[in-house]
This record gives sequence, structure tokens and C-alpha cells, in this order.
Amino acid sequence: MTHVFHRSSTHIPPTVARGEGAYLYDTTGKAYLDGSGGAAVSCLGHGDAHVTQAIQRQLGEIAFAHTGFFTSEPAETLAARLTDLAPGALNRAYLVSGGSEAMEAALKLARQYHLERGDTGRARIIARRQSYHGNTLGALATGGNAWRRAPFAPLLMEVSHVAPCYAYRGQQDGESEAAYCDRLIAEIEAEITRVGPEKIMAFVAEPVVGATLGAVPPVAGYFRRIREICDRCGILMILDEVMCGMGRTGTLFACEQDGVAPDILCVAKGLGAGYQPIGAMLCTEAMHEVIAGGSGFFQHGHTYVGHPVACAAAGAVLDRLVGDDLVGRVAPMGAVLRGMLEDRFGQHPHVGDIRGRGLFLGLELVQDRDTKAPIDADRKIHAQIKAAAFADGLICYPGGGTIDGKDGAHVLLAPPFILSEDQAQELVDKLARAFVAVGL
Repeated sequence: MTHVFHRSSTHIPPTVARGEGAYLYDTTGKAYLDGSGGAAVSCLGHGDAHVTQAIQRQLGEIAFAHTGFFTSEPAETLAARLTDLAPGALNRAYLVSGGSEAMEAALKLARQYHLERGDTGRARIIARRQSYHGNTLGALATGGNAWRRAPFAPLLMEVSHVAPCYAYRGQQDGESEAAYCDRLIAEIEAEITRVGPEKIMAFVAEPVVGATLGAVPPVAGYFRRIREICDRCGILMILDEVMCGMGRTGTLFACEQDGVAPDILCVAKGLGAGYQPIGAMLCTEAMHEVIAGGSGFFQHGHTYVGHPVACAAAGAVLDRLVGDDLVGRVAPMGAVLRGMLEDRFGQHPHVGDIRGRGLFLGLELVQDRDTKAPIDADRKIHAQIKAAAFADGLICYPGGGTIDGKDGAHVLLAPPFILSEDQAQELVDKLARAFVAVGL
């Protein structure tokens, strides 16, 4: 009998015993290739000695001190390093325990910033359908994942949701990429006009959409156009890089590849690489100065903000990502893995699209490649693939409801940056066997 409140009450998962490199092992000794880094978390793989030693050293000094009384050297150092590496004018770091916390902090800071400037009417958020920004209520409301939102709809604030930049489904036959981008931007501008620009607090988006859409990158120029709109209308740009950041797409910050810098940027997952729970909200110095010169107090907080051990772990993760240039492996190894996926699945009758950046890749599943018709949602093909792959020793991250929260399915892959070519081939082989096992 278990006393753990598991994610599923109908299935108790096997017990993990240890991890080494790209593999996890259960208590029977079975090995699982971690093809998704859990949920795009374990960018360094498992058992990284440099990170575990940093955690042990910090535990020997101080494990916890509340930030209402103290700061700590690991927190100060991590904040300085993150802001030095961040794009644009991002110069302050608010250190939290995960992605949802980072996004909640971002939303509350955006509101307080406008209030302290006397712009009290700005409370509306524009976000995108089929986005995911976390499971706390503010983050859940901002996200456009219909399935996750539905049970809690009465508790959620009202948010404007516009179309995602999802070329595979959204770009029309004969429509150029530029024309598709124009159409998306026109929708955003129309919503701003409808609501009133003076009422809009922020535009929120994932640079590369992760869990809900399956590694969907934007078309060229999309985010630069949105940056221009935000600047013109006094709207803050908040980018959620909780899943796609920290090198996952081939640059430390995903938005670097789109030539933009937001007013607020959130990271988590890869920041701690699974070794400690940590996230960060980065904001511009100008935003911080408004608070500092006004109330002088950010009306927000959590008990474990700036946790010294978590910050020490994240600092050691940065050593590996930047100092040892593991981020430099992402684009070339991502190209290798993508090439293998295209060789194996490029003409598969039930794979409509292979997409992504770096080691953040997705395969969209379809009933028919020509019509893009989705597989019957009642079949829950994503859950079947997850189970079949896991039984064969592969951890991947399939999702359902890709198109609208109900129809569509995809498989998300986000393996560790230390992945070898042999392991990439193992991943593709096992995924192919999983497809066969579920009748695809």
C-alpha cells in the first residue's frame, strides 16, 4: 500500500533507484533512456558530479535562511550570472522554486509595476491558445490549454487568448510565411483595439511552445513584430522560457534566436537540471527602479525564495552549461537527432510534422498525412505511446489535445545535452517500436 497521493490513482509507477548519465534505473535494475529529460528538466542527465558536489558543499555551510532576514552568497552570485548572460536590459533576478512560481511572480510584478506608475487600468493579459504557463491559478488562467483550464474555470481571471503561431495547422494552403505572420499580428492588434491598449498589462508567450503543442517554434519576425506592438502600446512583454530556456533550443535563452528581449523572462526546469527545485523571474532594471522608487516593496513572496542550496545547484548547472559549453552541443546533437527522426518518420503515414529547435523536438501524430486529420481522440494514442515506450525502456513526453485541447496528439522529445549519437539512435529505434506496438 502507498500513502503517496500519486498523479494517477489507477497506476502506481515503478520506484526509481538511481540515475547515471542519460539513463534512470528502477529497483529491478531496468534501464530507461531519458528521452524527454522528465519534462524537459534533466538537461545534464543524472548523477553529474560537479552539481552534486556543489550541493553537498552548500549543505555543509547553510541550508536555509529566510530572505526576510538574510541574503546568501549563492543567491547573489546566481542572480549576477543570470543577468549577465540574459538578453537586453534584464538586470534583476527573483529566485523561486519552479516555473509556476516564476510565472506567478511575473504576472504580479507586471500588475504592480503599472500600479506604481499610476497606470491603474492595466490588468488585462493577452496570451495564446494552446499555451501552457503553469498550474497555479494565475499561470493557469494565462495559459491556453483548454483541458487543464476547464475544471478550474470558475476560479480563473479573464484573459484574452489569440491564435498560437502554429504554422503546421494555422498557415493556409498557398499562404506565405510572411502573410501568415501578418494575419497573426493583425489578430493581436484587433484584440488590443477591442479591449483598449490602456487596459492591457502584458503579452505572454513561450518562444517555443512546449508541452501543449510539442516544440512549435515561431515563424520569422513574429516576436519582433510583437515587441514593436508592446513598445508602441505600453504593454509589457513576458516570455515564458520555463521549458524552452537554459540552452534547450541551442542558445542559453530561446528568445535570442528571435532577436528580441522581453521586459520579464521566466526560466526554471533546466536551470536546476532536476538537482534542486528552482526557477527565476528576470526583469529589467527600469521595472525594478519603478518599485524601488515607489513603494520599495514587491508585494509577493514564498518561503523558499532564494534558497541557498537550490541557488548553489543552479550555479553549478550554469558552470556545466556555459563554462563547459554543454549548450554548444545542443544544436549539433539536435541536428543529428532530428536527422534520425526524419529518416525514420519523415514519410511515416501517421507523422504529419517533425519540428523544434535544438534538443527540443516534436512529432505531430495524424490519421492521414495528406489531410492532417487527427487520430480519434478517444483512442488516447499519446498515452498508448508513452506506455509502450516506457515498457521498452524509453521515457518520452507525449501529449494529447494538440490542436484545440481535445483533438490532436504529439510526442515531445527533450533528451539531456550529453546525449551520444548511439543513444540518439536508441531513442529513435525504441520510439519506432512503440509506434508499431500501438498499431501506428
